[in-house]
Amino acid sequence: MKDLICDEFQNVVSELLIRHHSILDVLSKLSESSARVNRALCKSVTDCGCLSIEAKKIHIPENVQSFEELKKYLDDHLRGTLCPECEEIIVEELGKSLFYTAALCNLLGLNLYDVFIEEYKKASALGIFNLT
Repeated sequence: MKDLICDEFQNVVSELLIRHHSILDVLSKLSESSARVNRALCKSVTDCGCLSIEAKKIHIPENVQSFEELKKYLDDHLRGTLCPECEEIIVEELGKSLFYTAALCNLLGLNLYDVFIEEYKKASALGIFNLT
């Protein structure tokens, strides 16, 4: 069922993508949408304040024995939670990014769901060795 939703999304993108149909347009719009996600997140920190970033070097003891133990020392540096307004904007921008990812798949003759499944398989099979 989930693959049908993904396929239907990709079909809708194919039907709607008229103005930016060139591969060059799609690549530039995909880059732009990524930048807009970054900008929306930055504005949630600098304009709204619902999030803050507290970044500093993470100190990991030398005697860490496992990946699970290592996870205890990791920090995403985010503090707070997205307010509803910022969440709405970020979801909208991520949606546009997905739209142009699907458009790129269409132009290249790739199935978005298959791309997703391949990445899922690699992440699942390789586990921590998939770190990129």
